[in-house]
Amino acid sequence: MLTSFNWKSEVTDLRSQLRQLAGSRAPGADDAKRDLFKKVISNMTIGIDVSSLFGEMVMCSATSDIVLKKMCYLYVGNYAKVNPDLALLTINFLQRDCKDDDPMIRGLALRSLCSLRVANLVEYLVGPLGSGLKDNNSYVRTVAVIGVVKLYHISASTCLDADFPATLKHLMLNDPDTQVVANCLSALQEIWTLESTSSEEAAKERETLVSKPVIYYLLNRIKEFSEWAQCLVLELVAKYIPSDNSEIFDIMNLLEDRLQHANGAVVLATSKVFLHLTLSMADVHQQVYERIKAPLLTQVSAGSPEQSYAVLSHLHLLVMRAPYIFSSDYKHFYCQYNEPSYVKKLKLEMLTAVANESNTYDIVTELCEYAANVDIPIARESIRAVGKIALQQYDVNAIVDRLLQFLEMEKDYVTCEALVLVKDLLRKYPQWSQDCIAVVGNISSKNVQEPKAKAALIWMLGEYSQDMPDAPYVLESLVENWDEEHSAEVRLHLLTAVMKCFFKRAPETQKALGAGLAAGLADFHQDVHDRALFYYRLLQYKVSVAESVVNPPKQAVSVFADSQSSEIKDRIFDEFNSLSVIYQKPSYMFTDKEHRGTFEFSDELANLTINAEAGDSAVPAQRVEANDNDLLLSITEKEEGRDAASNGSAYSAPSYDGASATSAASQSLADLAFSSTSGSGQAPASSFAIDDLLGLDFSVGAAATPTPPPLSLNPKAVLDPGTFQQKWRQLPLSLSEDFSLSPQGVAALATSNALLRHMQSHSIHCIASGGQSPNFKFFFFAQKAESASIYLVELLINSSSAKSQIKIKADDQSTSQAFSTLFQSALSKFGTA
Repeated sequence: MLTSFNWKSEVTDLRSQLRQLAGSRAPGADDAKRDLFKKVISNMTIGIDVSSLFGEMVMCSATSDIVLKKMCYLYVGNYAKVNPDLALLTINFLQRDCKDDDPMIRGLALRSLCSLRVANLVEYLVGPLGSGLKDNNSYVRTVAVIGVVKLYHISASTCLDADFPATLKHLMLNDPDTQVVANCLSALQEIWTLESTSSEEAAKERETLVSKPVIYYLLNRIKEFSEWAQCLVLELVAKYIPSDNSEIFDIMNLLEDRLQHANGAVVLATSKVFLHLTLSMADVHQQVYERIKAPLLTQVSAGSPEQSYAVLSHLHLLVMRAPYIFSSDYKHFYCQYNEPSYVKKLKLEMLTAVANESNTYDIVTELCEYAANVDIPIARESIRAVGKIALQQYDVNAIVDRLLQFLEMEKDYVTCEALVLVKDLLRKYPQWSQDCIAVVGNISSKNVQEPKAKAALIWMLGEYSQDMPDAPYVLESLVENWDEEHSAEVRLHLLTAVMKCFFKRAPETQKALGAGLAAGLADFHQDVHDRALFYYRLLQYKVSVAESVVNPPKQAVSVFADSQSSEIKDRIFDEFNSLSVIYQKPSYMFTDKEHRGTFEFSDELANLTINAEAGDSAVPAQRVEANDNDLLLSITEKEEGRDAASNGSAYSAPSYDGASATSAASQSLADLAFSSTSGSGQAPASSFAIDDLLGLDFSVGAAATPTPPPLSLNPKAVLDPGTFQQKWRQLPLSLSEDFSLSPQGVAALATSNALLRHMQSHSIHCIASGGQSPNFKFFFFAQKAESASIYLVELLINSSSAKSQIKIKADDQSTSQAFSTLFQSALSKFGTA
């Protein structure tokens, strides 16, 4: 690495050598200049400031050597952007080169002149651009057309005053070079689209681009265009509305051979034209599917994995609209061993979509082979695909047998996925319960660890407890291990399953139900607490009513909800051959700010402030750009997932700790039960029967509801930004909750650092903050007293809606909910003190 002295010395040497060669016509002078120019460009590339050589570089550029010209233009363009004064020195020699005899030099000079992007120099661009648009060489005209767009973005008024759009339109319709025509079309679309928001004339001009004369002119020359230009023309043709059906067939006949093009982009663009032109002709539209099917399938197998994925995404969209047309081609969607996972996953979705009565056996057989794949995510997807096909009512007998075989495989992930699918199958086909339960009954709950699979197993234990001899005892074992189950979804299912089992086998389930209700009420999660309380009050009111609510006669589910509405799918189809198809969502969902969600900010939103010390009063020590790649400062960060059952409440429920929890929760349960009945005039004695039945042992004079053990924080906690970033990357998300600020709290946000000081008074320290009204973002941390456990918090606030989102990561996951309660309590007091 060069020291300061060394590189300054080298720059001085380069300056003296450049001065010696300036204006030299000696043999070998150009070769010597090349070597010097390479050194200058190399130093510039690694960050050494060589702007002091500007004059010498310009003097040495007086040559006909194109390589030297290119390097000089690169140097000039780099320093002109940051130093407008130096840019002024380049105008003379660039304008001179724009009149050079060599068209390559003329084009390169014009491109460099337009790339300076200095507002004060726009007056020097008009003349060379006008000459470039009239140049005899097509390369110069091509560069000049793009230069007009650059001029428009620097100074729109200058571009329009020079009447360049009219010149571009004339070139588009008359120039013999198709690249010039394509550039004119692209430039006019960009300029007139931007101008149409404020000018009716520009809006009319933009409409002329899709008029019949222009469209026909472009279509008749389409074979002369480059692949990029063909896509540009085809995209324009897709917006054209023909006058009658004969015109539609004329256009399709003209573009027929484009479907055989080797370039996948051209094939997709042509397919879009065919599909959009025939939307009003149902029969022809279906024939178009048949016509474009073969070219698209060819592109899937002929291109790179990335291209295959893009084409498959479009095929998937078409399959969802007309699956029967592709049902005979299902073998094209079989997975190849060397394909990447993202292609395999999409092919599995395709196989699911094209399955019907005639091909289900072959498809399911193929999918079952994938279940033993070394790629576990693909194996999981293949099992899900088998289940989805079964839910489509195709050859259910054989598919159920396959799924039951999955349950007998000694692979945890296979068993887990199969359990979830068997649950859905039983909801739709209750007649298969005997066969399924016979196999499910042999599965130990201890071997099922994934929350969704465990929830599915518990559901079956409750729903079919009359057919499973060990169901009450398995549920009782799960209730005894309540504290070991961290998923709220599983705890919710467990409460319901115990209730269902109680109505069918009361003597065996009595103890499990009492313990489950007690544990549920003491649960910190509000959904679990509320469900336990609801079940208890139902039982207290009347057991028969409780049974009719919790375990009523059920009808088989006929149709499962689709994740996307038909309107969304139609919007995606309208945007065929775009990223909307890849993302499987309309463009407005990932481009318009108002549809990104309340807390998804743009990269340009604001800076974040990193605080020097957590113990200080939130004094900014450093400013960091919000669009940094730093995870801590990434405002558009996507979390790996949210707790599905978290409802963002600040409710604090009693704790449940082993043997003493039942009596403590029972006291709380009795108080709530009695208070709920006293207002209606019903005697509390009516609850004693159910209390005794469940073994809850309530007393009327029970003590107040026990409070959870207090969580104490270290008021002098310290954490440096680097450690915060590292922990934020490594720790999983513990909680993600929504919170509503008080009007006083929203008003207090206007005071600089008010929230930071308020939270610090509660031993919660801010390490970074940023944003501007109405969106604000804060990062907090806290430390558990007498412990090294750290809590990390991301707080996003929208002041216009008074809504906030709290994301918590913690070293000690078991105390995350307690810390969340403490944090929300402190936040609720903001602005009220």
